[in-house]
Amino acid sequence: MVFALSEIVRPKIYNLEPYRCARDDFKEGVLLDANENASGPIPQDIADSGLHRYPDPHQIEFKSAMAKYRNDTSSFADLPEKLSAENLCLGVGSDESIDAIIRACCVPGKEQILTMPPTYGMYSVCADINDVEVVKCPLITGDNSFQMDTDAVLETLKREPSIKIVFITSPGNPTGAKIKTERIEKLLQNWDAGMVVVDEAYVDFCGESTAPLVTKYPNLCVLQTLSKSFGLAGIRLGMTYASKEFARVLNSMKAPYNISSVTSEYALKAVQNDSIQRMEQNAKSCKKEQQRLLQSLTALDLVDDQYVGGLDANFLLLRINKGDNKLANKLYQKLATESGVVVRYRGSELGCEGCLRITVGTPEENDLLIREFARQLDALKETESD
Repeated sequence: MVFALSEIVRPKIYNLEPYRCARDDFKEGVLLDANENASGPIPQDIADSGLHRYPDPHQIEFKSAMAKYRNDTSSFADLPEKLSAENLCLGVGSDESIDAIIRACCVPGKEQILTMPPTYGMYSVCADINDVEVVKCPLITGDNSFQMDTDAVLETLKREPSIKIVFITSPGNPTGAKIKTERIEKLLQNWDAGMVVVDEAYVDFCGESTAPLVTKYPNLCVLQTLSKSFGLAGIRLGMTYASKEFARVLNSMKAPYNISSVTSEYALKAVQNDSIQRMEQNAKSCKKEQQRLLQSLTALDLVDDQYVGGLDANFLLLRINKGDNKLANKLYQKLATESGVVVRYRGSELGCEGCLRITVGTPEENDLLIREFARQLDALKETESD
């Protein structure tokens, strides 16, 4: 099986010459080349911030640090090479990357993507925006594993040759289940007519990333973000790991200065050794709190004693009263409006009937959640029995 990216990416995009901006050549000196305001930024209290200058368009230092971290924490053997900055493209959150990959690979009105519900909703949103049809191949829900049905996916791809991208969320959202790597590799090894995109927003809560595999499989992309384990949702930074060839295509497509100076500054601080160690420690603490929440909440009447999906992210998916959507929705509303505790109702998702998705908070927040969850559920139980 020989994968040819030039046959997957739309020709005009594959051959796209990136816009050359003023900061591609020189970043220091008396900068009179980009029509910036030399007098400095407004308001005056940020006069020394440098924000009147355009940001670095490449972020090589950050990309190199992220590539090194994924290399250092990888146990994959027989990879042809290690990740480098050339394997990365940065976006405004992973959503910009999702949109770019669809635009690169799918001809509007003609080609399709495949998603695996229940899954992240932005794949379908971006597909609709780009006039690309969505084909759905559900995760395995019968055994509560929410794993990819690899054989069914391959059969669907064989039946629908217009599919150009397969989106896999691992760990899943809202399922919390990491997709087994061997299932992903089986798909990569048996399908070369498009790109396999693995969205790993929550990967640092469960272990090894598949990102280093992009050097082995040219039809693989891996999406990550600083929003979750790094706690930097506000700076909106997403990362795409891909073959150097496809990373070149994506970097050619992006806006010249899509990552702001402020985002770049905080992102670079986040990948210093002390910050990485703190992130890893926070992830471990989160998993301990997750177990405490699980034990406390599943001990309550009307909460099923088995979590749904997996425990591979920073949240729980719990089923209320054997799939009672009406009760789950009432509990969700009561928690938000009366207790000031906001969780997420997911009962309308495939295989998630009667489910609430609950993010693991701080110990103090979790104490409040446990107390209010029990109180509101008891009140609803009494109401239902009247």
